[in-house]
Amino acid sequence: MDRSGFLRPPDPTADTRRLYDEDVADLGYVMNLTRLWAHQPATADGLFDLMRRSLAGHGLTPRQRAVLVAACASAFGDSYCSLAYGVRLADAAGEEAAAGVLQGNDDGLTAAERALAGWARKVARDPNHTGEADVQELRDAGFDDAMIFAITVFVALRIAFSTVNDALGARPDAELGATAPPAVLGAVTFGRPISG
Repeated sequence: MDRSGFLRPPDPTADTRRLYDEDVADLGYVMNLTRLWAHQPATADGLFDLMRRSLAGHGLTPRQRAVLVAACASAFGDSYCSLAYGVRLADAAGEEAAAGVLQGNDDGLTAAERALAGWARKVARDPNHTGEADVQELRDAGFDDAMIFAITVFVALRIAFSTVNDALGARPDAELGATAPPAVLGAVTFGRPISG
């Protein structure tokens, strides 16, 4: 298996080079998932633009977005995004709180963040079993209906992103595993293993 998963590397183009160069500039290396999405750079650009637009103007903080993705990805069983956003959440909320979210324990979060994490897990696990009471929990935590719609769209798009990565064998980057806090690394016991 190639580092990017089950697919062979895409033919080099100006767009694939742009994606790789962006990773190197931001992270110092090319992510395995970028190598995978380089098969359709315009689709990757469009998906990430749609994710950004889904939350634009709704005032969610980077910490709240990290809660959403960490809760969603771990409930979905995606090790890659769980590690990536577990690291982000650890930076924002502490290592133990991040590990807790990845394990389904939200004790280290605010009431509003607990509502976000709970909703993200329900959408990831079984969206057909959500109900009015679940939506009301978000309202009670301070989210209006427009925000609830935006949050749900964002979580659904993250699930789509994870589905492609997982189905095509993208493994978490070795560099990500090397920099993840121990509690976060220990909490991710599911999904594909870290690249060796």
